[in-house]
Amino acid sequence: MKNRIYLSLLIGLAFFQYGHAQDEAAELAKKLANPIASLISVPFQNNLDHGIGSLKGSRYTLNIQPVIPIAISSNLNLISRVILPVVSQYNISGINKHESGISDIVASAFFSPTNSKNGFTWGAGPVLLFPTGTNDYLTGKKFGVGPTIVALKQTGGWTIGALWNQIWSVSGSSTREDISQMFVNPFLAYNWKSGAGLTGNLEWTQNWQSNQANVWFSPMFSGLTSFGKQKVSFAVGPKFNLAAPDEVRAKMGLRASLVLLFPK
Repeated sequence: MKNRIYLSLLIGLAFFQYGHAQDEAAELAKKLANPIASLISVPFQNNLDHGIGSLKGSRYTLNIQPVIPIAISSNLNLISRVILPVVSQYNISGINKHESGISDIVASAFFSPTNSKNGFTWGAGPVLLFPTGTNDYLTGKKFGVGPTIVALKQTGGWTIGALWNQIWSVSGSSTREDISQMFVNPFLAYNWKSGAGLTGNLEWTQNWQSNQANVWFSPMFSGLTSFGKQKVSFAVGPKFNLAAPDEVRAKMGLRASLVLLFPK
């Protein structure tokens, strides 16, 4: 009789731990789908684009994108998001030409309500462009500023929203073209309780100076795991260059990301 009681207790404990782990994974996945969630994370986004332009060039871009939320008050958070691109490209600027190094940094700061209402939340603030490129082909040599905003709705396992920003150059090299660039990023995600999910991102960059658009679509599969005590998210999927000028359009692309998570 005692053995049966112990067995029942062990089974009950196992189910409790499994349910708790699923709840934790679901909550982390929900925060990951929200660009302005109160979650410290360090994404490493790897992009490989191939068949670019008439020279069929290739480009590898590693975007290091730390996200740090700061509580300003009981009702307001400040979420900083930085994108540091590390680039290596071949046959882009010319035949057998190779450039590599750091490209220009984009930093955003979103002021966002601490609590969402009916699953809806938003954030707005400034976006800054820093001419940190270490190679002439990887920088616009301009300092830029502008506004940025994000809004999203979460219900069940679904997240739907969009991020927008507009950057104008305000100083920099007089030998380079002024910058007037818009970025629009609608996104849709569904996450299961296990933390696994499917996402779709549309990334539209509009250069108002040349009146040219570059549009990518990236469907991805994601999951959650742990390396010891370190929580990690991973995602992988193809990239499709839906629209771009002929000289920069890519035939195919691949994206894979690894995100270090630091939940409170």
